[in-house]
Amino acid sequence: MTATRLTNRAVIRLSSQDDSESVADFLQGLLTNDVKQKLPVYAGLLTPQGKALFDMIVWPAGNGQLLLDCEAEFAEELVKRLSLYRLRRKIDIAVDENVGVHWEKHGGDGGAPDPRLAAMGQRWLAPVSDGDEAIDDAYIAHRLSLGVPEGRAELGDILWLETNAVELHGVTFDKGCYIGQENTARMNWRSKVNRRLVVVPFDMSEEKRRKIGYPDLGFAVDHLRVSDIDPLIAPDWMRSGLVPKE
Repeated sequence: MTATRLTNRAVIRLSSQDDSESVADFLQGLLTNDVKQKLPVYAGLLTPQGKALFDMIVWPAGNGQLLLDCEAEFAEELVKRLSLYRLRRKIDIAVDENVGVHWEKHGGDGGAPDPRLAAMGQRWLAPVSDGDEAIDDAYIAHRLSLGVPEGRAELGDILWLETNAVELHGVTFDKGCYIGQENTARMNWRSKVNRRLVVVPFDMSEEKRRKIGYPDLGFAVDHLRVSDIDPLIAPDWMRSGLVPKE
């Protein structure tokens, strides 16, 4: 069997207990992206100041349910955070241990292109099986080679637009309010994205700017001023964001 399971990812299921409740409406007021468009989409849950708390991929499910493909290590924490916002709404929020996240480097039948970047490959959700084989190491290496940051160790406490959310299709500016929307929209309107997360060769990483290093893979994720980013090490998808708007 070919290894495809991302064991460091988990799936959270949100479902309505009542026909009058809408899971999509609930998440629409919390997440950075439009969950009422064609799914899957990449999105973040932010602080009121617009800094990243959790990033995730939102998937459709039957009967109005939605699934969140997120970091396994912080899945229960994300459940608790979403439950705080639920208040008295009749919506179930829980990790679904019966569903796993799968990935392949190349696109093909059965999966969906990663909503951040087509070169990331394809993902899909499937029932967990005893025969699942992990592919986490290959996934991380491929992701870093494309310069795509992910997860709390890399994104945590960074302003959402500084994580390259625009370039990686993780935000929309015309769907209405969400947590952290005011500062995020203001930064975009004023073109005030002064710093960015950049995956750099490990030997070029600045320790004081480093979020996390992967010396075995030869990469690090640095939080750099835009003016300090060498275009030669920036991925193609990022370069347009390094040019100041008129």
